[in-house]
Amino acid sequence: MLTQTGCSLGAGGLVCNGMSQAHSATELGSGVQYELISHWSKEKLNEILKTDFPKFSGVPVNYGQANNGIKLYRVTYRSVIPERANKSIQTSGLVAIPDNAETLKNRALPVLSYQHGTVYGKNEVPSVPNESPETQLMLAQFGGQGYVVIGADYFGMGSAPEPEGYMVKASHQQASYDMLLASQSVLNHLKVNTNQLFLSGWSQGGFVTMAFLEKLEKEGIPVSAAATASAPLDVFAMLNGFLNYPRAIDANWINSTIILSAFAFENYYNVPGMAKSVLNDEYYEISKKAYLREKINPENIPTDLRKLVRPEYFDHRFFAASPYGRLLKDTTAYSWIYQSPVRNYYGESDEAIPVGIGKMAMTYQQSIGNGNPNVIAISTGKTSHRGTYAMAAPEWKKWFDSLVKK
Repeated sequence: MLTQTGCSLGAGGLVCNGMSQAHSATELGSGVQYELISHWSKEKLNEILKTDFPKFSGVPVNYGQANNGIKLYRVTYRSVIPERANKSIQTSGLVAIPDNAETLKNRALPVLSYQHGTVYGKNEVPSVPNESPETQLMLAQFGGQGYVVIGADYFGMGSAPEPEGYMVKASHQQASYDMLLASQSVLNHLKVNTNQLFLSGWSQGGFVTMAFLEKLEKEGIPVSAAATASAPLDVFAMLNGFLNYPRAIDANWINSTIILSAFAFENYYNVPGMAKSVLNDEYYEISKKAYLREKINPENIPTDLRKLVRPEYFDHRFFAASPYGRLLKDTTAYSWIYQSPVRNYYGESDEAIPVGIGKMAMTYQQSIGNGNPNVIAISTGKTSHRGTYAMAAPEWKKWFDSLVKK
């Protein structure tokens, strides 16, 4: 791993390589508190852009230069779980502010809300940025050029004690929405003026970005633009493809998407036994440990889905009619009438997201009468899953910059 991985969340705050970086938390009321966890210089940000992230993605990309450093604040806030009768939950996220914001008090800064992708460590999330390479790219590319960057950890990740709500749509929407409100409280307290909101996300985060946009438009909150890379806009279609219409290039880590969603749906939608109904008995216990982020040897979980998943799910009719399949069919983030401009980037050699799913939002919008022009799908060429993000991210930046009010 290219990043520092010696960070953890302990009782004393964030600890990196044995050195506590905790600061006293500031309480803002309504369950919101924040603390400064680090300052990253523009030199560090440029190292991420030039060396660290290209090593992570395997794709050399010219991201340009960071012009300023950033201050990183860990935020905790109260939210609710919609699927569990609005049960109260405390969760976490990140606010990153350009370190020259003090000199720009007469200028409103744009805000980028970045929604992170699937991760396998509980702390590989925005609020622990040393352990999140994808967040690092957003911090370096956007934070290093004058954007405020925010990101929710999602329910069950970061500091939250609950199990993960993986691909649980309303919970993802709520976590992101309440993080936006919490971040605005923090920015107001720090006297940082902002004006425009942009959204972006990769992989799972692309789904969350689109679901979040749907909620923001419903609430009447303006979004200047939203962009995604490798977004699984229809989770049922994606998993049905892996099970019943596999491609030669399908990733061997797809097993994790089935494991995480089966257990998350069981917990958040309150369907006892759902994961056991999906997974073969031999692999149920180790899969549960993987979901709970307990220590396992991932090589003991088969990458062959026919070994992991019960045979009946390879009948597409059974899959569609099953409780798991019915919940998956509601896990979509593309079928409403878009008001905001959207660009969905997809890779033609993406081992996780087929081209059809990458283009799904545009296809749907273009099928409505004369076509809704607010969403377009853009190919990044024959790129892998990580490569699609690597290639799309600088395009997001160029597009967002062209929309920023001067």
